[in-house]
Amino acid sequence: MESLKLGFVYGISMSFISWIVGMIINSMLVKTEFYKKISNLNFIKSRTLNKRIGIKYFKWIVKNSFFKFFNQKIKLENKNTDLVVIRNEMTLSEISHLIGFVFVFSVAIYKSITVGILFALAMMIPNTLLNLYPSLLQQENKRRIDDFLKRKTRNTN
Repeated sequence: MESLKLGFVYGISMSFISWIVGMIINSMLVKTEFYKKISNLNFIKSRTLNKRIGIKYFKWIVKNSFFKFFNQKIKLENKNTDLVVIRNEMTLSEISHLIGFVFVFSVAIYKSITVGILFALAMMIPNTLLNLYPSLLQQENKRRIDDFLKRKTRNTN
Protein backbone atom coordinates (compact mmCIF):
# COMPACT_ATOMS: atom_id res chain seq x y z
CA MET A 1 0.00 0.00 0.00
CA GLU A 2 2.86 2.36 0.81
CA SER A 3 4.39 1.73 -2.61
CA LEU A 4 1.11 2.73 -4.28
CA LYS A 5 0.90 6.00 -2.35
CA LEU A 6 4.52 6.90 -2.93
CA GLY A 7 4.32 5.98 -6.61
CA PHE A 8 1.20 8.10 -7.05
CA VAL A 9 2.75 11.14 -5.35
CA TYR A 10 5.99 10.64 -7.26
CA GLY A 11 3.95 10.36 -10.48
CA ILE A 12 2.22 13.68 -9.77
CA SER A 13 5.57 15.36 -9.16
CA MET A 14 7.13 13.84 -12.25
CA SER A 15 4.11 14.80 -14.38
CA PHE A 16 4.43 18.46 -13.39
CA ILE A 17 8.17 18.34 -14.08
CA SER A 18 7.46 16.64 -17.41
CA TRP A 19 5.44 19.65 -18.55
CA ILE A 20 8.63 21.71 -18.44
CA VAL A 21 10.64 18.93 -20.10
CA GLY A 22 7.97 18.65 -22.79
CA MET A 23 8.00 22.38 -23.50
CA ILE A 24 11.80 22.50 -23.73
CA ILE A 25 12.08 19.50 -26.06
CA ASN A 26 9.09 20.69 -28.09
CA SER A 27 10.69 24.10 -28.61
CA MET A 28 13.73 22.33 -30.07
CA LEU A 29 11.62 20.08 -32.32
CA VAL A 30 9.24 22.73 -33.65
CA LYS A 31 11.53 23.82 -36.50
CA THR A 32 12.29 20.29 -37.73
CA GLU A 33 10.76 18.16 -40.48
CA PHE A 34 9.97 15.54 -37.84
CA TYR A 35 7.70 18.03 -36.09
CA LYS A 36 5.65 18.50 -39.24
CA LYS A 37 5.12 14.73 -39.36
CA ILE A 38 3.95 14.47 -35.76
CA SER A 39 1.83 17.62 -35.73
CA ASN A 40 -1.16 15.79 -37.20
CA LEU A 41 -1.28 12.80 -34.88
CA ASN A 42 -4.66 11.25 -34.34
CA PHE A 43 -4.54 8.37 -31.85
CA ILE A 44 -8.27 8.02 -31.35
CA LYS A 45 -10.40 8.87 -34.37
CA SER A 46 -13.62 7.48 -32.97
CA ARG A 47 -15.82 9.96 -31.10
CA THR A 48 -17.48 6.98 -29.41
CA LEU A 49 -14.17 5.73 -28.02
CA ASN A 50 -13.27 9.24 -26.86
CA LYS A 51 -16.60 9.32 -25.06
CA ARG A 52 -16.01 5.89 -23.49
CA ILE A 53 -12.61 6.82 -22.08
CA GLY A 54 -14.08 9.97 -20.54
CA ILE A 55 -12.58 12.77 -22.64
CA LYS A 56 -15.88 14.65 -22.27
CA TYR A 57 -15.57 14.58 -18.46
CA PHE A 58 -11.90 15.48 -18.64
CA LYS A 59 -12.80 18.46 -20.84
CA TRP A 60 -15.35 19.58 -18.24
CA ILE A 61 -12.72 19.34 -15.48
CA VAL A 62 -10.26 21.41 -17.50
CA LYS A 63 -12.87 24.07 -18.30
CA ASN A 64 -14.17 24.27 -14.71
CA SER A 65 -11.03 24.07 -12.58
CA PHE A 66 -7.72 25.85 -12.10
CA PHE A 67 -6.43 24.06 -15.23
CA LYS A 68 -8.33 26.59 -17.36
CA PHE A 69 -5.74 29.20 -16.39
CA PHE A 70 -2.75 27.19 -17.66
CA ASN A 71 -2.73 27.84 -21.40
CA GLN A 72 -4.52 31.09 -22.11
CA LYS A 73 -3.50 31.01 -25.78
CA ILE A 74 -5.95 28.16 -26.39
CA LYS A 75 -9.07 30.16 -25.83
CA LEU A 76 -11.86 31.21 -28.14
CA GLU A 77 -12.43 34.83 -27.14
CA ASN A 78 -14.94 35.72 -29.85
CA LYS A 79 -16.03 34.86 -33.37
CA ASN A 80 -13.06 36.74 -34.85
CA THR A 81 -10.52 34.43 -33.21
CA ASP A 82 -8.11 32.96 -35.75
CA LEU A 83 -8.73 29.21 -35.55
CA VAL A 84 -5.48 28.38 -37.37
CA VAL A 85 -3.51 30.14 -34.62
CA ILE A 86 -5.54 28.33 -31.94
CA ARG A 87 -4.94 25.02 -33.72
CA ASN A 88 -1.17 25.66 -33.81
CA GLU A 89 -1.20 26.40 -30.06
CA MET A 90 -3.14 23.18 -29.51
CA THR A 91 -0.50 21.28 -31.49
CA LEU A 92 2.26 22.77 -29.34
CA SER A 93 0.38 21.77 -26.20
CA GLU A 94 -0.47 18.31 -27.52
CA ILE A 95 3.10 17.44 -28.46
CA SER A 96 4.52 18.91 -25.24
CA HIS A 97 2.16 16.67 -23.26
CA LEU A 98 3.10 13.65 -25.39
CA ILE A 99 6.78 14.29 -24.77
CA GLY A 100 5.98 14.65 -21.08
CA PHE A 101 4.06 11.37 -21.15
CA VAL A 102 6.97 9.53 -22.75
CA PHE A 103 9.39 11.13 -20.26
CA VAL A 104 7.39 9.96 -17.21
CA PHE A 105 6.77 6.58 -18.86
CA SER A 106 10.55 6.16 -19.23
CA VAL A 107 11.06 7.04 -15.56
CA ALA A 108 8.30 4.59 -14.64
CA ILE A 109 10.06 1.80 -16.51
CA TYR A 110 13.28 2.59 -14.63
CA LYS A 111 11.38 2.74 -11.31
CA SER A 112 9.69 -0.60 -12.03
CA ILE A 113 13.18 -2.14 -12.04
CA THR A 114 14.68 -0.21 -9.12
CA VAL A 115 11.64 0.16 -6.82
CA GLY A 116 8.90 -2.16 -8.04
CA ILE A 117 6.16 -2.61 -10.57
CA LEU A 118 3.41 -1.34 -8.24
CA PHE A 119 5.28 1.93 -7.73
CA ALA A 120 5.66 2.35 -11.50
CA LEU A 121 2.01 1.55 -12.20
CA ALA A 122 0.94 4.08 -9.58
CA MET A 123 3.16 6.66 -11.30
CA MET A 124 1.32 6.08 -14.55
CA ILE A 125 -2.08 7.09 -13.13
CA PRO A 126 -1.23 10.80 -12.75
CA ASN A 127 0.89 10.64 -15.90
CA THR A 128 -2.14 9.45 -17.86
CA LEU A 129 -4.38 12.13 -16.37
CA LEU A 130 -1.89 14.99 -16.56
CA ASN A 131 -0.19 14.19 -19.90
CA LEU A 132 -2.00 11.63 -22.03
CA TYR A 133 -5.55 12.93 -21.53
CA PRO A 134 -4.63 16.57 -22.26
CA SER A 135 -2.95 15.39 -25.45
CA LEU A 136 -6.02 13.38 -26.48
CA LEU A 137 -8.23 16.36 -25.68
CA GLN A 138 -6.11 18.59 -27.92
CA GLN A 139 -6.37 16.03 -30.71
CA GLU A 140 -10.15 15.99 -30.39
CA ASN A 141 -10.33 19.78 -30.36
CA LYS A 142 -8.05 20.01 -33.41
CA ARG A 143 -10.33 17.59 -35.27
CA ARG A 144 -13.31 19.80 -34.41
CA ILE A 145 -11.47 22.89 -35.68
CA ASP A 146 -10.44 21.03 -38.86
CA ASP A 147 -14.06 19.98 -39.48
CA PHE A 148 -15.26 23.54 -38.95
CA LEU A 149 -12.60 25.00 -41.28
CA LYS A 150 -13.48 22.42 -43.97
CA ARG A 151 -17.18 23.29 -43.71
CA LYS A 152 -16.35 26.99 -43.83
CA THR A 153 -14.16 26.51 -46.94
CA ARG A 154 -16.83 24.40 -48.61
CA ASN A 155 -19.52 27.04 -47.93
CA THR A 156 -17.41 29.89 -49.33
CA ASN A 157 -16.67 28.08 -52.61
